[in-house]
Amino acid sequence: MNIETLRDYCLSLPHVTEDMPFGPDTLVFKVGGKIFLLTGLDGPFSINVKCDPEYAVTLREEHSAIRPGYHMNKTHWNTIDIDGSLNDEFLRNMINHSYALVYKSLPRKTREEFEKKA
Repeated sequence: MNIETLRDYCLSLPHVTEDMPFGPDTLVFKVGGKIFLLTGLDGPFSINVKCDPEYAVTLREEHSAIRPGYHMNKTHWNTIDIDGSLNDEFLRNMINHSYALVYKSLPRKTREEFEKKA
């Protein structure tokens, strides 16, 4: 996965927007105004994704490319180094997991509005 395929995949998910609220070096993807993925545009390619806390610990133990979220709540966020050790399907699953957690946390009214548009 590279930055272009990451961007295309994130934007293919329903109701996703992209933004750069932290400056020109950090690309942020949101659903319902809430962040589900961040990536730096300079330096080594990595992504920050939200993760179920217990699953986050398991993933960190199983994969050296996954570590506690850089500059994030380390209980709920993982940083994944995109170094070729994890395949694209695994990465898409992690993006989907993050998206689903954030979508589920949106106010019911917001989710209902999204469902009407679907």
